[in-house]
Parts: sequence; C-alpha cells; structure tokens
Amino acid sequence: MNRLPRRRFLLATGLATGAAALAATAAGCGTGSAGGPAADTATPRPGGRLRAVFAGGGTSETLDPHLTNLFVDAARAKALFDKLADYGSDLSAVPRLAESWEPNAALDTWTVRLRRAAFHDGRPVTAEDVLFSYRRIADPKRAFRARSSLEPIDLGASRAVDPSTVEFRLKRPYAEFPNVLATFGAYIVPNGTEDFTAPVGSGPFRFTSFTPGTSLLLARNPDYWEGAPHLEALELLVANEESARVSALLGGQAEYAHEVNPATARAHGGKGRMEVVRLPGSAMQGFVMKTDRPPFDDPRVRQAFLLIADRKELVDGALSGAGEIGNDLFGKGCQYYPAGLPQRTRDLEKARALLREAGAENLRVTLDTSPVAAGFVEAAGIFRDQAAEAGVTVEVRIGNKDTYWKDILDGGTFASYRSGAMPIESHISQRLLSSSTANATHWRKPDFDELYAQAQATRDPAARTALYERMQRRLHAEGGFLIWGFADWIVATAPAVRGVVKDAPANTLDWARFDRLWLT
Repeated sequence: MNRLPRRRFLLATGLATGAAALAATAAGCGTGSAGGPAADTATPRPGGRLRAVFAGGGTSETLDPHLTNLFVDAARAKALFDKLADYGSDLSAVPRLAESWEPNAALDTWTVRLRRAAFHDGRPVTAEDVLFSYRRIADPKRAFRARSSLEPIDLGASRAVDPSTVEFRLKRPYAEFPNVLATFGAYIVPNGTEDFTAPVGSGPFRFTSFTPGTSLLLARNPDYWEGAPHLEALELLVANEESARVSALLGGQAEYAHEVNPATARAHGGKGRMEVVRLPGSAMQGFVMKTDRPPFDDPRVRQAFLLIADRKELVDGALSGAGEIGNDLFGKGCQYYPAGLPQRTRDLEKARALLREAGAENLRVTLDTSPVAAGFVEAAGIFRDQAAEAGVTVEVRIGNKDTYWKDILDGGTFASYRSGAMPIESHISQRLLSSSTANATHWRKPDFDELYAQAQATRDPAARTALYERMQRRLHAEGGFLIWGFADWIVATAPAVRGVVKDAPANTLDWARFDRLWLT
C-alpha cells in the first residue's frame, strides 16, 4: 500500500484525530519564572497566527468547558473562558475573575467579589453567571469532573449579594476554599448556557470555528479584562502521535507542540529548528490498584507491589532518565507533602513474604495501559519484568487510546496512571474521598474522609499540616497509588515564538497562556 510522506499526511488530514491524553498531568510545585525558549526582553510584537498542536480526543470532542478532561480541552477552555481563580506555579490559588475572597470566622461562609469583566457578546460577568455555572457543574445528573470539588458548597443557600458579589455558604468549614475556585474545569459561563457549538466566554480569545478532533480556530478578544492577546489568531490542532506533533513543528505546520518526549528533545533541541521548554519533575507517573477488588482488596498484596517496583529503573527506562523517583505519594515538594517519610525501596524478599501471607503466591494480574501518554507502555513492560522476579505474572493489556481514561476509572484492577497539577488538598478531595468522582483506586474509607473534614475545619496551619501528614502516612502504607516517578514535562516551540513561561506545571495559570505569546 502506498503511503503519503509524514508531512503530506498531516497536511491532508488536518493533523490526525484519535487518542486522548488526560489533562491531569504535572504535579510540580516549583516557582515560576517568566521567560521562554529565548530571552523575552524584546517588546512583544502584535499580530500573527499561532498554531499549537496537542493530543486530542477524537470526533466526540466538545467545547463545553465543564466537560474538560484532556490537555487540549483545558487549553481550549482557558482560551475561551475564565475561572474565578487558577493555580499559580506554586499551586496556590491566584485570583482571576474573582478580585478577592474572604471567609467568616467559622470558615463556612466565603464572600467573593468579582472584577469587572465581560463576555464576548458584551454582557458583564455577574454573580448570577457564577452561581449558574457552579450549579450546572454540581448537577448530580451530570458527569462533570469538577462536581466533587464543588460538593462542599451549599449552592441552594449561596446567593448573589449584588451583581459583583457572591456569598458562598458551605456545608461545613473549609479552610482552603479558594482551591475550589481554581479547580480544574470550574469555568464560568453565561447564565442559562447549554449550547456550546459556538461558545461565548470571557476569555482572551473569541470563537471562530471548530472541527472536533481536528482544529479549533480563535480570534483575539480586544476587550479582554487582562489585556488583549498579542496574537491576532490562535489555532489549536490535534495530532495524537508525538511524532506527528513534532513533524508538524519541524515542518512549519505548527509553532507549538505540546508533550514532547525526552529523546525528541535531545535529538532536535538547540539546533535552530526547535526550542525546548523543560518543566523539571512536573508529571506524576505511576500505577493504580483498585483497593476494593481482588487481589488488591488485600493490603498485603498492595504493599507487595509497592515493594516490587524498582523506581529508578522505571524512571530511566520509561522516562529516558528525565525525571526523579517517587515515593507513592502525590505532590512531591508541595505544601503538606510529608518529606520526612523514608523513601520506599525495592525489597523482593519482603514482597514475596507478603504475597505468601495473603495466599497470593503465583499471582497473575492484568495491567491495563495504553500509548495514550508518554512512557505508559514502556513502564508497563518494565514493571512486568520486575514483577516476574517476585513470582508474579503481569499480563500487559493495551487499551483503546480514545476511551482509556474512562475505561480504567471503574474497570479493571491495575492500570497505568498519571496525574495533574493541583494542591495536595485538591488531589485528596477529588481522588481519595468516598464521594470523589475521579477515585481511580476506589479508596473509600469513612475515617479517612473524617480526617480530611477535620483538616478543613482547622484554622491553625500547623495543626492542619499534622492532619494531612496522618492522611498521607496512611496512604503511603495502605493506599492504591504506586507512584514511581515524577517526569520532566516538555513542550517545544518554533524559534519565532516568545513569551512562554518556564517552570509552569500543566494546568496551572501560566501553562498554555497563548494570550501572552507572540511571534517574532
């Protein structure tokens, strides 16, 4: 069969559709610094059209920002819409549409004041828009990812004090409520909006056209509250294979390529055709074990698997050494991370003993994985070989890239996983409480839920830190996350691109800030 050369193929297909890449990646907690692939001391130059290429989700893609799940979804949503807050590069909540927030003494009522901002059709962003958006997200009949994060809010009792002031009544004290305002997917849409075929937001770019799985074309919003973008137009393209994204960049079909692997960065970076931006230790990499299903409903089996993993071999092999080892906990280096916990190391003798105690000798398990994310298939193969040394047979099953994340949330027992930038508190609330809708390990412990609630009712930071440490020590000993590494996150740009912010983990404020970029 005759095949088009790669470059002609991309031109013919408009950058192919297909696999999804979960927009839950970088877990880094470094401080951001302005700059890009070249020194950004020059005066920004207005105009031009920038084409950015991401992995996508196929023809089922939507511009409903409350259905945001993939990196490309998040990039589209933040170009078109705004949240009340977003995460800074240190993962603290930074005001966006919210100009300020203030709690009452009991930490169960928060007053949020809105800045002056307008939707693309000229209507002002009001408190009623905020309440509609949050009530839509919180609707139990819908499957919006941010729903569990909004659960602490009593939206029936919350009210618009005036057009620019929202009073959020909470079901219980919540010391870190601003994290809710910044939560992934909690975008503000105009009151009553249900049709997103030609969305109207308050973001830096306005809708022009959209072909699901292929391209979103946007135009600059000259009236954006934070200042008009430098670019005249932005096009977000889809190419699921990393090689296709890189070919688009090198072939002049794109100026920004998201998610480049280390080998590519080494091969092409610094040679005049591609500039590389590295975000060290940004992407949490690991496996999830379903804690409510055999064989992982036995904590001894989970502990054995934690001891089977050779983390350095996984980082070196699956990440080409571009990262650091993990210790089975999320958010390395973040606030509340228990850095004093000893690093877990490989211990095959103890792992075998635990499996014998559990009656799980000669265990066979299926490990679900997919080329949906860099290093997944490689890590699965490496762990399969590591497990064989402990007498465990791991059968690697390659899943559908388009449905992988949905499939592993409730299906299977053991799967490749990675997670995204958020505070440790948000990771717990979204993925580890009994009510969490993104609970891939099925960790549902009422006493753990109570510790989390106690932490949120605790005003004293030192006491709250102690509660978080108790929770994380338990997760380290009994949980279903095998977190073997933290990968460098890499994006690449054409040499003409300026304004890229370094050290900004994915899904934080300065990640994919296309309104701040310009072309020389």
